[in-house]
Amino acid sequence: MTTIRHFIGGADAGETTRTLPVYNPATGEAHREVAAASTAEVEQAIAVAKAALPAWRASSLIKRADVFFRLRQILAERTDELAAIVTSEHGKVLSDAAGEVSRGIENVEFAAGLVHLLKGERAEQVSRGVDVHSVKQPVGVVAAITPFNFPVMVPLWMIASAIACGNTVVLKPSEKDPSAAIWLAKAFQEAGLPDGVLNVVNGDKEAVDALLESPDIAAVSFVGSTPIAQSIYQRASAAGKRVQALGGAKNHMVVMPDADIDGAAAAAVSAAYGSAGERCMAVSVLVAVGDIADDLVEGIRSRIADLRIGDGTDPASEMGPLITREHRDRVESYVTGAAAEGATVVVDGTQKAFEGDGFFTGVSLLDNVRPGMKVYEDEIFGPVLAVVRVDSYAEAVELVNAHTFGNGTAIFTRDGGTARQYEFDVEVGMVGINVPIPVPVGAFSFGGWKKSLFGDSHIYGPESIHFYTRSKVVTTRWPDHTPAQVDLGFPSNH
Repeated sequence: MTTIRHFIGGADAGETTRTLPVYNPATGEAHREVAAASTAEVEQAIAVAKAALPAWRASSLIKRADVFFRLRQILAERTDELAAIVTSEHGKVLSDAAGEVSRGIENVEFAAGLVHLLKGERAEQVSRGVDVHSVKQPVGVVAAITPFNFPVMVPLWMIASAIACGNTVVLKPSEKDPSAAIWLAKAFQEAGLPDGVLNVVNGDKEAVDALLESPDIAAVSFVGSTPIAQSIYQRASAAGKRVQALGGAKNHMVVMPDADIDGAAAAAVSAAYGSAGERCMAVSVLVAVGDIADDLVEGIRSRIADLRIGDGTDPASEMGPLITREHRDRVESYVTGAAAEGATVVVDGTQKAFEGDGFFTGVSLLDNVRPGMKVYEDEIFGPVLAVVRVDSYAEAVELVNAHTFGNGTAIFTRDGGTARQYEFDVEVGMVGINVPIPVPVGAFSFGGWKKSLFGDSHIYGPESIHFYTRSKVVTTRWPDHTPAQVDLGFPSNH
């Protein structure tokens, strides 16, 4: 069996005295194992990153940019190779995995513009003979803790900007699908990144605790569930670290009576069931406004009847398995309990039979869902779509704004005024207008509101440059060869 080790200082590293199984979700087989880092091994990686920091911080911006241009070429040329690794450990279909790589490339392209991104500001003659300028400098050694659902894209959300800004990184990927992170680290090395700038430690809570407790970690980036995001934010910020911790979601798609109902139904199917619903931006609640609910539900039901679910390596598959057996069982428990809560189970995916021991489930559609039900309140993170019926636009907005999560939302309408008002009214971080999954392109930043984000910085894009740098302001006066005067008064700019 293949053992996935750590990547520290430009080489495979780490003991294998404690390992964790890595499953192929399509077969249920533990086909690999991953070394679980000890506290000492994490401290070694941090020490290596700290030692590499001075030289990388002092490197020219042009040299850094060259790494990202080379990396972009590697990713583009070897997308299929990386996508196959993702599918083998995550389970998502190959086309979805390739799409993930493509979205990760956007962040590499953004980071390649670091010469522009790291420019400061300057003002001359703020006082007679005095100029002021600002510079952006790296924060130091950064920890990146990433989830299982996007083992390529989310690491690139973090490490691309962090490295471009002159920091060094210790990446802790999900232990469920760790191979992609090692692949990325070696691709960075091939692109010319000096050894020690990017290190990967695999493992579980012991590795995370070591990162959070280290005095040499200056900043922590995290994406995962809300309880863990909140805990990491509290622990790391209490230790004086800069923290961005992205948590869970319950994304609402509001469909107005004037919308293209057929198009909205198709969009809901794609957004709810793509990647088996294991996306923090997946649509999990469809809000039908007015008398369109019956048509919407039927449009969705008819489209999912023949949805092809199977091994992600099969080109015919449209949806793969869930990540683990335990997660599959948890997702299905929401569906089996929905009727008791008063929901109407239109399609029960738990009843779909599959051959073999893979972690498959069918897609589920629930109607007449209401606030207070577990299927409405909780982040299910699986192929389950809940339909809520409301009478008016105002009721739809109130519903969305009352939810504890505020990650993403969408509205489907033909009316520009309604769309503009929704954009103004809704208390959510990312909004789509006739776009069901409004993940911003790499030149903008990603992040939600309320309990979907802990910390004041969104991830990737312009806000990542702010997060991974500290501003330094320099005030300058050069001697003008006039006699110096002693002035004990408070400095003024006159």
